[in-house]
Amino acid sequence: MSDFRSDTVTQPSKAMRDLMSRAPVGDDVYGDDPTVNKLQDYAAERMGKQAALFCSSGTQANLLAIMAHCQRGDEYICGQNAHNYKYEGGGAAVLGSVQPQPVENSSDGSLCLSKVKAAIKSNDFHFAKSRLLSLENTIGGKVLPMDYLNSLRPFVDQHNLALHLDGARVFNAIIKSGQDERKLVAPFDSFTICLSKGLGAPIGSLLLGSEELIATATRIRKMLGGGMRQAGIIAAAGHYALDNNVKRLAEDHANAVYLAEQLATIEELECDPSAVQTNIVYANCRRNQSGPLAEELAKQGILMTAGSPMRFVTHLNVNQQDIQTLIAAIKQFYVSH
Repeated sequence: MSDFRSDTVTQPSKAMRDLMSRAPVGDDVYGDDPTVNKLQDYAAERMGKQAALFCSSGTQANLLAIMAHCQRGDEYICGQNAHNYKYEGGGAAVLGSVQPQPVENSSDGSLCLSKVKAAIKSNDFHFAKSRLLSLENTIGGKVLPMDYLNSLRPFVDQHNLALHLDGARVFNAIIKSGQDERKLVAPFDSFTICLSKGLGAPIGSLLLGSEELIATATRIRKMLGGGMRQAGIIAAAGHYALDNNVKRLAEDHANAVYLAEQLATIEELECDPSAVQTNIVYANCRRNQSGPLAEELAKQGILMTAGSPMRFVTHLNVNQQDIQTLIAAIKQFYVSH
């Protein structure tokens, strides 16, 4: 099986599984799971924040951040294509009573700060209170420019907003940009790290921020049913991922470029290798046959995401041989169709 649907499909390595099996555990709801505490302390120190919280998923971590920054009737400003707006079930609105205010993403994934400024509500009881600006990096595989990130802190301070980063793939951004880890996240009051995408852990994300924010988020996590007991078993996998699987993300980026270059050779597809920055590749099917293509590939043990465009994601369980097999299967499909 070759799975190009997402980097969420990665399988834990033997070394990771062995570490999980030996992890000392306690009761994390009581705060005494040593492996969870070690992961949280390590992540906070590494990334230059006061505290961290181990969560079951990136969706949960984003929701905790939004609810910790905002009160009922407040709003957060985010991108029209933001994951925490578009793909997380409306959780902020449904569970937090926090209104999202989406702004159109620019072509590089950023939000034009002039448009953000126009979206900020005045102090009028007709409006929800604008409390938070939320960005995403990477977004659609694109890395937000460092100059842009540095412009955010003065902007939010001027407008009395908190600043959150959905950093599900933040280490992809760090590796691609070559920036120091702490420097890239320094402008943000809070940010998330997904351990179960390219980093290869089977489950889990981290929320990082101030001690006060993490204390609030911990209380909300319990309220939402996110308190986990002997969670050290999975926290050990997250720690292994941070220790061993960050630098190797460069391999995924290189494989994504290689995949895009091969897709571009197929006449029936439209793909621009120069648009690939990290581990996500988009391609359009000129014949509008992405659905039948995905069905045929699945019969051969190759999984992909159909759509317009189609999305292919490289990760630690995909190598160049898998890519070559995928390309051969796509070419054969178009020969017979």
